[in-house]
Amino acid sequence: QVQLVESGGGLVHSGGSLRLSCAASGRIFKVNTMGWYRQAPGKQRELVADSTSGGSTNYAESVKGRFTISRDNAENTVYLQMNSLKPEDTAVYYCNADIQQTFFDFYAVGFWGKGTLVTVSS
Repeated sequence: QVQLVESGGGLVHSGGSLRLSCAASGRIFKVNTMGWYRQAPGKQRELVADSTSGGSTNYAESVKGRFTISRDNAENTVYLQMNSLKPEDTAVYYCNADIQQTFFDFYAVGFWGKGTLVTVSS
C-alpha cells in the first residue's frame, strides 16, 4: 500500500516559521493532488492548502499570504512553508495525497499521513 510520512512539526513562538514535508511511497502509479489539512482540538479537520500535479494551488483564507505549498513530483513529496505563525495555527497537520496506484485504476484514492503536531505559543 501507500505510506505518507510527515515531518517538520514542532513548537514555535508567534511569528516564527516551520516547514512541513510529506513523502509518499509504496504502490504508486501517479500522484494527483497533494495537500495539507489540519485539525485543532474541538474543531473539524480543515483544508490548509493543496496542489495539483499541474501546479495549481489552493489555500484556506486564513493562511493566504503566510503559507506556501510546493511539491517535488519526482520524489512524490509535498512541502508546506509556514511563516508568520499564529497561535490559532496550532493543530495536528495531516498530509493528504490522491493517488492512482496502478494504470488500471479508474479513480485516484485518498491517503493520509499520521499527522505532525504544530504548536504556536503566544
